[in-house]
Amino acid sequence: MYDGKEQPGRNDECWCGSGKKYKKCHLAIDERLQSLYEQGFEVPERGLLKTAADIEGIKKSAAINIGVLDYVAEHIGPGVTTGEVDRWVHDYTVEHGGIPADLGYEGFPNSVCTSVNEVVCHGIPSDDHVLVEGDIVNVDCSTILDGYYSDSSRMFCIGDVSPERQRLVDETKKALEAGLAAVRPWGLLGDVGAAVNAYAQSCGFTVVREFGGHGIGLDFHEDPFVSHVAEAGTGMVLAPGLVFTIEPMVNAGEQPIDMSDPNGWTVRTADGSDTAQWEVQLAVTEDGYELLSW
Repeated sequence: MYDGKEQPGRNDECWCGSGKKYKKCHLAIDERLQSLYEQGFEVPERGLLKTAADIEGIKKSAAINIGVLDYVAEHIGPGVTTGEVDRWVHDYTVEHGGIPADLGYEGFPNSVCTSVNEVVCHGIPSDDHVLVEGDIVNVDCSTILDGYYSDSSRMFCIGDVSPERQRLVDETKKALEAGLAAVRPWGLLGDVGAAVNAYAQSCGFTVVREFGGHGIGLDFHEDPFVSHVAEAGTGMVLAPGLVFTIEPMVNAGEQPIDMSDPNGWTVRTADGSDTAQWEVQLAVTEDGYELLSW
């Protein structure tokens, strides 16, 4: 088979654990993936394809993640510290039975990333960092519930922001939406990144290359890597059951980034220009996609 694993017999139980016979479950998908593999396409391993039960588990995790960001939206504003945002995220997640996936991940010290103005990603919350009128901030949180992972982020405008910052925030969201519009079952992942990049460039912005989206669901970061500057007609086949994030980081200025912060995490634009990011998590379906976290 395309992933080097044994293929069940037609009347055997399906490899996915659904309890159904293979012929009534994943046989047709596997045959199509095998054909594409033989044609030279990059196809996902079976372990990356989430079952209906997996999707339901991810959606329950995502309900907490969405609730966290809704809570932040209701309470964030001038005078709030990013440390307070971190505590909101931690407390809400735990009170609803989840675990903040960021906390302790590869040594990350907090429950959420708060990336303000020129910070591209992985901003570390602090009680010393007070949000002020005119700031833009990305709040990126991830949740574990019963072993299932969800992940999404939103931009927040603090009070009245400049027209330039508002445009960056709004157009970055539209760039993400352009990527979503390119998600088609049995299409190619590169089409998604190409659509994101084309839209951002049409606005006069640049897209970060070094960071991208990722597969997620049974682990925090799974294959595939989702480049937001990919070429159309390239990349992994978008088979039904594949779950991943789209999360473009869009710079108002030049593309290069600065990863020299001594904390080992915080990434900034190299030229000090503003940057914005939105993130959603989705599952590829037989007829399109389903948003799981936003």
